Amino acid sequence: MSTTPDPLVALASLPGVPEAVDSVRKAVDRVYGHRIMRRRSNAITAEAALRGARGSAALSGAEWALEEVRRRSDFGTDDEARVMGAALRLTAEAGQLLSVWRQSPLRVLARLHLVAAADSDEAAGRPRLAGEPVDEPLVELDLPDAEEVAGRLDGLSRLVLTGSSAPALVLAAVVHGELAVLRPFGSHNGLVARAAERVVLVGSGLDPKSVCPAEAGHAELGRAAYVAALSDYASGTPEGMAAWIAHCGRAVELGVRESTAVCEALQRGAA
Repeated sequence: MSTTPDPLVALASLPGVPEAVDSVRKAVDRVYGHRIMRRRSNAITAEAALRGARGSAALSGAEWALEEVRRRSDFGTDDEARVMGAALRLTAEAGQLLSVWRQSPLRVLARLHLVAAADSDEAAGRPRLAGEPVDEPLVELDLPDAEEVAGRLDGLSRLVLTGSSAPALVLAAVVHGELAVLRPFGSHNGLVARAAERVVLVGSGLDPKSVCPAEAGHAELGRAAYVAALSDYASGTPEGMAAWIAHCGRAVELGVRESTAVCEALQRGAA
């Protein structure tokens, strides 16, 4: 039996984190208990995917109204449209990668980046090499070098493969934060980080029907709050880590609120 400490368990016990975990669990249970979920869960999942993609794209600079996302079919006309298209593709792809994630998280990350970048990045699907630039203008944290990125990606992969008894929110927050701070690819790192958070939340069983779009919650909290919370994560301090996990918890709860509103609208026959 391994005696290696589980680092996520330590994070789960930081001040404020147990409360965040409990609040998220109660919120998720409420939406799953809604009677519309028993009859129309596929419709809720589809709407959550759309809203999640919209939220993730907004944090990467493409702030579109929800109806615009529904209306558009061409996502290659300009930079914002390409970001939105990438976010939509990632949301669709994430659900196909759950079983692969448990066996090879690095393979999943490569696939997510390949899907996001499409033909826009000749290095799509592989972590950046020494000296290669990163196009991620909305995150202004110090950029780790390629050697540090490789080591930390390996550590993240081992963490996922080993498993943890910590709550799903904690693992999802760490995966999201690590990828957003490392920026391991030449582009689309924020979109990939948020898609990976979705994979963890769904694959862990916390949100098995993918109806709690954390990306929508992150967007609602605002880009400034998101960047500040990432700075907290990057600090590596217990206070900073706890603040980031709590931020991710609030994002999930706001995502739950989005889907609860959809349930209520369906119940009224208004959607």
